[in-house]
Amino acid sequence: MKKNLFFTMLLLPAICMQTYAQAGKANRELLRKADEALQLAARQYKGMMTHVPDAVLPRSTNKDGSLMTSNTAWWTSGFYPGTTWYLYEYTKDPAFKAEALKRMELVKKEQYNTRTHDLGFMMYCPFGNALRITGDTAYKAILLTSAQSLSTRFNATIGCIKSWDHGTWKFPVIIDNMMNLELLTWATRASGDKKFEQIARTHANTTIKNHFRKDYSSYHVIDYDPANGAVLQKKTHQGYADSSAWSRGQAWGLYGYTMMYRETKDKAYLNQARHIADYILNNPAMPADLIPYWDYNAPDIPNALRDVSAGAVAASALLELSRFTSKTEAQRYWTAAEKMLSSLCSPAYLAKEGENNHFILLHSVGSLPHNSEVDVPLTYADYYFVEALLRYKMWSK
Repeated sequence: MKKNLFFTMLLLPAICMQTYAQAGKANRELLRKADEALQLAARQYKGMMTHVPDAVLPRSTNKDGSLMTSNTAWWTSGFYPGTTWYLYEYTKDPAFKAEALKRMELVKKEQYNTRTHDLGFMMYCPFGNALRITGDTAYKAILLTSAQSLSTRFNATIGCIKSWDHGTWKFPVIIDNMMNLELLTWATRASGDKKFEQIARTHANTTIKNHFRKDYSSYHVIDYDPANGAVLQKKTHQGYADSSAWSRGQAWGLYGYTMMYRETKDKAYLNQARHIADYILNNPAMPADLIPYWDYNAPDIPNALRDVSAGAVAASALLELSRFTSKTEAQRYWTAAEKMLSSLCSPAYLAKEGENNHFILLHSVGSLPHNSEVDVPLTYADYYFVEALLRYKMWSK
Protein backbone atom coordinates (compact mmCIF):
# COMPACT_ATOMS: atom_id res chain seq x y z
CA MET A 1 0.00 0.00 0.00
CA LYS A 2 1.40 3.40 -0.93
CA LYS A 3 2.17 5.80 1.88
CA ASN A 4 0.05 8.92 1.93
CA LEU A 5 2.60 11.46 3.08
CA PHE A 6 0.42 14.51 2.72
CA PHE A 7 -3.19 13.70 3.48
CA THR A 8 -2.80 11.22 6.33
CA MET A 9 -0.33 13.66 7.96
CA LEU A 10 0.73 11.15 10.57
CA LEU A 11 -1.62 9.38 12.98
CA LEU A 12 -3.65 11.95 14.82
CA PRO A 13 -4.39 11.56 18.53
CA ALA A 14 -7.90 10.46 19.50
CA ILE A 15 -9.03 13.96 20.44
CA CYS A 16 -8.10 15.24 16.99
CA MET A 17 -9.98 12.44 15.29
CA GLN A 18 -13.00 13.29 17.42
CA THR A 19 -12.69 16.97 16.46
CA TYR A 20 -12.40 15.97 12.82
CA ALA A 21 -15.66 14.04 12.99
CA GLN A 22 -17.39 16.93 14.74
CA ALA A 23 -16.04 19.79 12.66
CA GLY A 24 -16.12 18.04 9.31
CA LYS A 25 -19.88 17.59 8.98
CA ALA A 26 -20.76 17.46 5.31
CA ASN A 27 -22.28 20.46 3.57
CA ARG A 28 -23.86 18.73 0.60
CA GLU A 29 -24.23 21.93 -1.39
CA LEU A 30 -20.57 22.86 -0.94
CA LEU A 31 -19.48 19.32 -1.75
CA ARG A 32 -21.41 19.64 -5.00
CA LYS A 33 -19.78 23.00 -5.71
CA ALA A 34 -16.36 21.54 -4.88
CA ASP A 35 -16.81 18.78 -7.44
CA GLU A 36 -18.01 21.25 -10.04
CA ALA A 37 -15.01 23.50 -9.35
CA LEU A 38 -12.58 20.57 -9.55
CA GLN A 39 -14.10 19.44 -12.83
CA LEU A 40 -13.78 22.97 -14.18
CA ALA A 41 -10.19 23.07 -12.93
CA ALA A 42 -9.45 19.86 -14.82
CA ARG A 43 -10.90 21.27 -18.04
CA GLN A 44 -9.01 24.55 -17.59
CA TYR A 45 -5.71 22.79 -17.03
CA LYS A 46 -6.30 20.53 -20.02
CA GLY A 47 -6.35 23.78 -21.98
CA MET A 48 -3.30 25.01 -20.11
CA MET A 49 -1.32 21.97 -21.25
CA THR A 50 -1.55 23.07 -24.87
CA HIS A 51 -1.26 26.77 -24.08
CA VAL A 52 2.11 26.77 -22.27
CA PRO A 53 5.34 26.42 -24.30
CA ASP A 54 7.28 23.27 -23.50
CA ALA A 55 10.37 24.92 -21.99
CA VAL A 56 8.67 27.18 -19.42
CA LEU A 57 6.06 27.18 -16.65
CA PRO A 58 2.84 29.19 -16.37
CA ARG A 59 2.96 32.06 -13.89
CA SER A 60 0.18 34.63 -14.41
CA THR A 61 -1.33 36.98 -17.01
CA ASN A 62 0.48 39.96 -18.52
CA LYS A 63 -1.05 43.44 -18.61
CA ASP A 64 -1.96 42.92 -22.26
CA GLY A 65 -3.89 39.76 -21.36
CA SER A 66 -1.31 37.30 -22.69
CA LEU A 67 0.05 34.38 -20.72
CA MET A 68 2.94 35.19 -18.36
CA THR A 69 5.44 32.36 -17.99
CA SER A 70 8.58 31.76 -15.94
CA ASN A 71 11.76 29.77 -16.03
CA THR A 72 12.37 27.08 -13.45
CA ALA A 73 14.37 29.32 -11.10
CA TRP A 74 11.33 31.51 -10.44
CA TRP A 75 9.79 30.73 -7.03
CA THR A 76 6.42 29.61 -8.42
CA SER A 77 7.81 26.99 -10.81
CA GLY A 78 6.61 24.04 -8.73
CA PHE A 79 2.95 25.02 -8.42
CA TYR A 80 1.77 24.09 -11.91
CA PRO A 81 3.16 20.52 -11.83
CA GLY A 82 1.96 20.27 -8.21
CA THR A 83 -1.58 21.19 -9.26
CA THR A 84 -1.52 18.73 -12.14
CA TRP A 85 -0.66 15.98 -9.63
CA TYR A 86 -3.68 16.99 -7.55
CA LEU A 87 -5.87 16.90 -10.66
CA TYR A 88 -4.48 13.49 -11.61
CA GLU A 89 -5.35 12.30 -8.13
CA TYR A 90 -8.89 13.62 -8.49
CA THR A 91 -9.61 12.57 -12.09
CA LYS A 92 -7.30 9.56 -12.53
CA ASP A 93 -6.74 10.95 -16.03
CA PRO A 94 -3.22 9.88 -17.14
CA ALA A 95 -2.85 13.08 -19.16
CA PHE A 96 -2.38 15.01 -15.91
CA LYS A 97 0.29 12.60 -14.70
CA ALA A 98 2.10 12.88 -18.02
CA GLU A 99 1.98 16.69 -17.86
CA ALA A 100 3.26 16.71 -14.27
CA LEU A 101 6.18 14.46 -15.20
CA LYS A 102 6.97 16.55 -18.27
CA ARG A 103 7.16 19.80 -16.32
CA MET A 104 9.01 18.23 -13.38
CA GLU A 105 11.81 17.29 -15.74
CA LEU A 106 12.32 21.02 -16.25
CA VAL A 107 12.21 21.83 -12.53
CA LYS A 108 14.37 18.91 -11.35
CA LYS A 109 17.66 20.79 -11.67
CA GLU A 110 16.51 23.29 -9.03
CA GLN A 111 17.27 20.70 -6.35
CA TYR A 112 20.81 22.08 -6.44
CA ASN A 113 19.75 25.72 -6.20
CA THR A 114 21.19 27.28 -3.04
CA ARG A 115 20.28 30.84 -4.04
CA THR A 116 16.63 30.66 -2.98
CA HIS A 117 14.63 29.94 0.16
CA ASP A 118 11.65 28.79 -1.94
CA LEU A 119 12.73 25.19 -2.55
CA GLY A 120 9.76 23.97 -0.53
CA PHE A 121 7.39 25.59 -3.00
CA MET A 122 9.51 24.69 -6.00
CA MET A 123 10.37 21.09 -5.14
CA TYR A 124 8.08 19.74 -2.41
CA CYS A 125 4.83 20.75 -4.13
CA PRO A 126 5.54 18.70 -7.29
CA PHE A 127 7.98 16.05 -6.09
CA GLY A 128 6.38 15.56 -2.69
CA ASN A 129 3.03 14.98 -4.34
CA ALA A 130 4.64 12.69 -6.90
CA LEU A 131 6.16 10.59 -4.13
CA ARG A 132 2.92 10.48 -2.18
CA ILE A 133 0.73 9.57 -5.14
CA THR A 134 3.00 7.17 -7.03
CA GLY A 135 5.09 5.72 -4.21
CA ASP A 136 8.14 5.97 -6.49
CA THR A 137 11.06 6.27 -4.07
CA ALA A 138 13.27 7.79 -6.78
CA TYR A 139 11.75 11.12 -5.78
CA LYS A 140 13.25 10.84 -2.30
CA ALA A 141 16.79 11.52 -3.46
CA ILE A 142 15.68 14.66 -5.31
CA LEU A 143 13.80 15.94 -2.27
CA LEU A 144 16.66 15.18 0.10
CA THR A 145 19.09 17.05 -2.14
CA SER A 146 16.60 19.94 -2.17
CA ALA A 147 16.45 19.92 1.63
CA GLN A 148 20.22 19.98 1.83
CA SER A 149 20.36 22.93 -0.58
CA LEU A 150 17.79 24.81 1.48
CA SER A 151 19.71 24.08 4.67
CA THR A 152 22.77 25.91 3.34
CA ARG A 153 20.86 29.17 3.78
CA PHE A 154 20.45 28.69 7.53
CA ASN A 155 22.42 30.96 9.86
CA ALA A 156 22.75 29.53 13.37
CA THR A 157 23.61 32.92 14.89
CA ILE A 158 20.35 34.38 13.68
CA GLY A 159 18.34 31.17 13.89
CA CYS A 160 16.74 31.59 10.45
CA ILE A 161 16.98 30.64 6.79
CA LYS A 162 17.91 33.64 4.65
CA SER A 163 15.17 34.60 2.20
CA TRP A 164 16.80 36.88 -0.35
CA ASP A 165 20.26 37.60 -1.73
CA HIS A 166 19.20 40.81 -3.49
CA GLY A 167 18.71 44.40 -2.39
CA THR A 168 20.37 46.29 0.43
CA TRP A 169 19.23 43.89 3.13
CA LYS A 170 21.81 42.30 5.43
CA PHE A 171 19.92 39.07 6.19
CA PRO A 172 16.22 39.37 5.21
CA VAL A 173 13.69 36.81 6.40
CA ILE A 174 10.13 36.95 5.09
CA ILE A 175 7.04 35.37 6.62
CA ASP A 176 6.56 33.39 3.39
CA ASN A 177 9.56 31.28 4.41
CA MET A 178 7.39 29.39 6.92
CA MET A 179 5.91 27.53 3.95
CA ASN A 180 9.26 26.03 2.95
CA LEU A 181 9.87 24.30 6.29
CA GLU A 182 7.75 21.27 5.42
CA LEU A 183 10.47 20.10 3.05
CA LEU A 184 12.85 20.03 6.03
CA THR A 185 10.54 18.21 8.45
CA TRP A 186 9.87 15.65 5.73
CA ALA A 187 13.62 15.26 5.15
CA THR A 188 14.20 14.30 8.79
CA ARG A 189 11.47 11.65 8.61
CA ALA A 190 12.81 10.33 5.33
CA SER A 191 16.50 10.33 6.24
CA GLY A 192 16.62 10.10 10.03
CA ASP A 193 18.91 13.13 10.06
CA LYS A 194 17.53 15.40 12.80
CA LYS A 195 19.35 18.49 11.57
CA PHE A 196 16.67 19.27 9.00
CA GLU A 197 13.82 19.38 11.52
CA GLN A 198 16.00 21.25 13.98
CA ILE A 199 16.59 23.96 11.39
CA ALA A 200 12.85 24.13 10.72
CA ARG A 201 12.03 24.39 14.43
CA THR A 202 14.68 27.03 15.07
CA HIS A 203 13.46 29.12 12.14
CA ALA A 204 9.84 28.81 13.30
CA ASN A 205 10.78 29.77 16.87
CA THR A 206 12.78 32.81 15.78
CA THR A 207 9.92 33.88 13.54
CA ILE A 208 7.46 33.70 16.46
CA LYS A 209 9.83 35.87 18.47
CA ASN A 210 10.44 38.60 15.91
CA HIS A 211 7.85 38.58 13.14
CA PHE A 212 4.64 39.03 15.09
CA ARG A 213 3.03 42.03 16.74
CA LYS A 214 1.01 41.85 19.95
CA ASP A 215 -2.21 41.28 17.98
CA TYR A 216 -0.55 38.37 16.10
CA SER A 217 -0.42 40.17 12.80
CA SER A 218 2.88 39.69 11.02
CA TYR A 219 5.54 41.94 9.60
CA HIS A 220 6.51 40.89 6.09
CA VAL A 221 10.31 41.27 6.30
CA ILE A 222 12.67 41.17 9.27
CA ASP A 223 16.24 42.18 8.46
CA TYR A 224 18.88 40.74 10.81
CA ASP A 225 22.51 41.49 11.53
CA PRO A 226 24.31 38.28 10.51
CA ALA A 227 27.14 39.04 12.92
CA ASN A 228 25.08 38.87 16.10
CA GLY A 229 21.46 38.07 15.16
CA ALA A 230 20.11 41.49 16.16
CA VAL A 231 16.97 42.76 14.44
CA LEU A 232 17.91 45.70 12.19
CA GLN A 233 14.58 46.51 10.51
CA LYS A 234 10.94 45.42 10.49
CA LYS A 235 9.63 46.21 7.01
CA THR A 236 7.28 45.27 4.21
CA HIS A 237 8.04 44.52 0.59
CA GLN A 238 4.64 43.61 -0.84
CA GLY A 239 2.28 45.11 1.73
CA TYR A 240 0.82 48.61 2.06
CA ALA A 241 3.16 49.82 4.83
CA ASP A 242 5.76 48.51 7.25
CA SER A 243 3.13 48.61 10.00
CA SER A 244 0.31 47.04 7.96
CA ALA A 245 -0.92 43.46 7.74
CA TRP A 246 -0.33 42.16 4.21
CA SER A 247 -3.06 39.56 3.83
CA ARG A 248 -1.13 36.83 2.05
CA GLY A 249 1.59 37.13 4.68
CA GLN A 250 -0.97 36.42 7.38
CA ALA A 251 -2.15 33.39 5.41
CA TRP A 252 1.43 32.11 4.97
CA GLY A 253 1.90 32.34 8.73
CA LEU A 254 -1.38 30.54 9.47
CA TYR A 255 -0.60 27.71 7.08
CA GLY A 256 3.05 27.46 8.16
CA TYR A 257 2.38 27.13 11.89
CA THR A 258 -0.53 24.73 11.36
CA MET A 259 1.84 22.58 9.29
CA MET A 260 4.59 22.83 11.92
CA TYR A 261 2.19 21.59 14.59
CA ARG A 262 1.17 18.68 12.39
CA GLU A 263 4.82 17.81 11.82
CA THR A 264 6.16 18.25 15.37
CA LYS A 265 3.14 18.21 17.74
CA ASP A 266 4.72 21.23 19.50
CA LYS A 267 1.82 23.08 21.15
CA ALA A 268 3.59 26.43 20.71
CA TYR A 269 3.00 26.12 16.96
CA LEU A 270 -0.64 25.17 17.43
CA ASN A 271 -1.19 28.17 19.69
CA GLN A 272 0.52 30.46 17.19
CA ALA A 273 -1.70 29.16 14.39
CA ARG A 274 -4.82 29.68 16.53
CA HIS A 275 -3.82 33.25 17.32
CA ILE A 276 -3.14 34.05 13.65
CA ALA A 277 -6.46 32.48 12.63
CA ASP A 278 -8.29 34.59 15.19
CA TYR A 279 -6.53 37.73 13.98
CA ILE A 280 -7.67 37.01 10.43
CA LEU A 281 -11.24 36.01 11.25
CA ASN A 282 -11.80 38.78 13.81
CA ASN A 283 -10.30 41.48 11.61
CA PRO A 284 -12.78 44.35 11.13
CA ALA A 285 -11.49 44.76 7.59
CA MET A 286 -12.39 41.19 6.61
CA PRO A 287 -15.14 41.30 3.95
CA ALA A 288 -18.38 39.38 4.48
CA ASP A 289 -17.41 36.73 1.92
CA LEU A 290 -14.09 36.13 3.77
CA ILE A 291 -11.92 36.75 0.72
CA PRO A 292 -9.38 39.26 2.09
CA TYR A 293 -8.40 42.61 0.71
CA TRP A 294 -4.78 42.54 -0.47
CA ASP A 295 -3.79 44.27 2.79
CA TYR A 296 -5.95 44.50 5.91
CA ASN A 297 -4.84 48.14 6.27
CA ALA A 298 -5.23 49.19 2.65
CA PRO A 299 -6.34 52.85 2.66
CA ASP A 300 -9.08 52.40 0.05
CA ILE A 301 -11.07 49.68 1.82
CA PRO A 302 -13.88 48.79 0.95
CA ASN A 303 -12.79 49.53 -2.64
CA ALA A 304 -9.39 47.87 -2.27
CA LEU A 305 -8.50 44.89 -4.45
CA ARG A 306 -9.05 41.41 -3.05
CA ASP A 307 -6.28 38.83 -2.95
CA VAL A 308 -7.81 35.50 -3.85
CA SER A 309 -4.48 33.75 -3.25
CA ALA A 310 -4.63 34.82 0.41
CA GLY A 311 -8.13 33.38 0.65
CA ALA A 312 -7.15 30.07 -0.94
CA VAL A 313 -4.11 29.60 1.33
CA ALA A 314 -6.12 30.53 4.44
CA ALA A 315 -9.00 28.21 3.53
CA SER A 316 -6.70 25.23 3.16
CA ALA A 317 -4.95 26.07 6.43
CA LEU A 318 -8.19 26.56 8.38
CA LEU A 319 -9.50 23.18 7.28
CA GLU A 320 -6.42 21.52 8.72
CA LEU A 321 -6.33 23.67 11.84
CA SER A 322 -9.89 22.60 12.64
CA ARG A 323 -8.61 19.04 13.04
CA PHE A 324 -6.28 20.00 15.87
CA THR A 325 -8.48 22.22 18.06
CA SER A 326 -11.35 21.86 20.52
CA LYS A 327 -14.94 21.42 19.37
CA THR A 328 -16.01 25.08 19.43
CA GLU A 329 -12.84 26.38 17.80
CA ALA A 330 -12.80 23.54 15.31
CA GLN A 331 -16.30 24.33 14.17
CA ARG A 332 -15.47 28.02 13.83
CA TYR A 333 -12.41 27.38 11.69
CA TRP A 334 -14.18 24.75 9.59
CA THR A 335 -17.18 27.00 8.99
CA ALA A 336 -14.94 29.92 8.00
CA ALA A 337 -13.09 27.70 5.52
CA GLU A 338 -16.43 26.59 4.09
CA LYS A 339 -17.43 30.21 3.60
CA MET A 340 -14.13 30.99 1.88
CA LEU A 341 -14.45 27.98 -0.42
CA SER A 342 -18.08 28.77 -1.21
CA SER A 343 -17.00 32.29 -2.20
CA LEU A 344 -14.08 31.05 -4.30
CA CYS A 345 -16.42 28.63 -6.09
CA SER A 346 -18.72 31.51 -7.06
CA PRO A 347 -18.66 33.43 -10.37
CA ALA A 348 -17.07 36.37 -8.53
CA TYR A 349 -13.76 34.51 -8.31
CA LEU A 350 -13.99 31.40 -10.49
CA ALA A 351 -12.96 31.77 -14.12
CA LYS A 352 -15.24 30.91 -17.00
CA GLU A 353 -14.19 27.86 -18.94
CA GLY A 354 -11.70 28.62 -21.70
CA GLU A 355 -10.93 32.09 -20.34
CA ASN A 356 -8.35 33.54 -17.93
CA ASN A 357 -5.45 31.93 -19.83
CA HIS A 358 -6.81 28.63 -18.48
CA PHE A 359 -6.08 29.50 -14.85
CA ILE A 360 -8.81 28.54 -12.38
CA LEU A 361 -9.20 31.61 -10.17
CA LEU A 362 -9.48 35.34 -10.83
CA HIS A 363 -8.45 38.40 -8.80
CA SER A 364 -5.18 37.69 -7.03
CA VAL A 365 -2.57 40.33 -6.19
CA GLY A 366 1.13 39.51 -6.37
CA SER A 367 2.76 42.82 -5.36
CA LEU A 368 0.68 45.97 -5.59
CA PRO A 369 3.54 48.30 -4.48
CA HIS A 370 5.56 47.10 -7.47
CA ASN A 371 2.57 47.08 -9.83
CA SER A 372 3.37 43.42 -10.43
CA GLU A 373 0.72 40.74 -10.98
CA VAL A 374 -2.16 42.98 -9.90
CA ASP A 375 -5.73 41.62 -10.14
CA VAL A 376 -4.67 38.58 -12.15
CA PRO A 377 -4.62 34.78 -11.83
CA LEU A 378 -1.67 33.21 -10.01
CA THR A 379 -0.47 29.61 -10.05
CA TYR A 380 -0.26 29.40 -6.28
CA ALA A 381 -3.85 30.62 -5.87
CA ASP A 382 -4.89 27.70 -8.09
CA TYR A 383 -2.67 25.25 -6.22
CA TYR A 384 -3.99 26.00 -2.74
CA PHE A 385 -7.57 26.24 -3.99
CA VAL A 386 -7.41 22.74 -5.49
CA GLU A 387 -5.66 21.49 -2.36
CA ALA A 388 -8.38 23.02 -0.17
CA LEU A 389 -11.15 21.47 -2.26
CA LEU A 390 -9.53 18.03 -2.04
CA ARG A 391 -9.04 18.43 1.70
CA TYR A 392 -12.65 19.46 2.12
CA LYS A 393 -13.91 16.44 0.20
CA MET A 394 -11.65 14.07 2.11
CA TRP A 395 -12.31 15.45 5.59
CA SER A 396 -16.07 16.01 5.29
CA LYS A 397 -18.15 13.46 7.15
